Amino acid sequence: MTERVYIFKAFERFWHWSQALLVIFLMVTGFEIHGTYQLLGFERAVGLHTVAAWTLVGLWIFAVFWHLTTGEWRHYIPTADKLLVMARFYSSGIFRHEPHPFRPSAQNKHNPLQRLTYLAILVLVSPLIWISGWLYLFYAQWAGWGLGALQLSWVATAHTVGAFLMLAFFVTHLYMITTGHTLFAQTKAMLTGWEELH
Repeated sequence: MTERVYIFKAFERFWHWSQALLVIFLMVTGFEIHGTYQLLGFERAVGLHTVAAWTLVGLWIFAVFWHLTTGEWRHYIPTADKLLVMARFYSSGIFRHEPHPFRPSAQNKHNPLQRLTYLAILVLVSPLIWISGWLYLFYAQWAGWGLGALQLSWVATAHTVGAFLMLAFFVTHLYMITTGHTLFAQTKAMLTGWEELH
């Protein structure tokens, strides 16, 4: 038996997909700036990377405001409840076709592993990327800010480490969205807002 539950609101879906596109674009331009390949040209990649970063900052400001005013921030509070059950499911149970131990609802959208992952992105990966990127962008002002001892190579390395961590999250996220009851069930839920629970 299938039950349809409305989980993801319109702004949430807009925020998710806009953020996804911007992060992908930032990775494409960022790795070109890093010298991994040549696609747009260095100067154009730098300019577009900067515009995309500021656009993402604007999107995050709206998203933070929306989460705080609607109470949706509660879905990201970490919990240890069923954490080991979820870890066991994803490490072995999923390969034995065991039933999923978590049922999302409008009141409880994310399982404990998702909550911890989003927390790690919010408090570790994002600050690493944003602070290093901001320092990178305003390199010419370092002396005036008293940061003369800071090395550009340290900032570049920190930003690259953050980019690879974000890439690892992105690849894992792509894999995890295929683990629903069908290959595209979770993608469909994030497009329509409706989750089909079996």
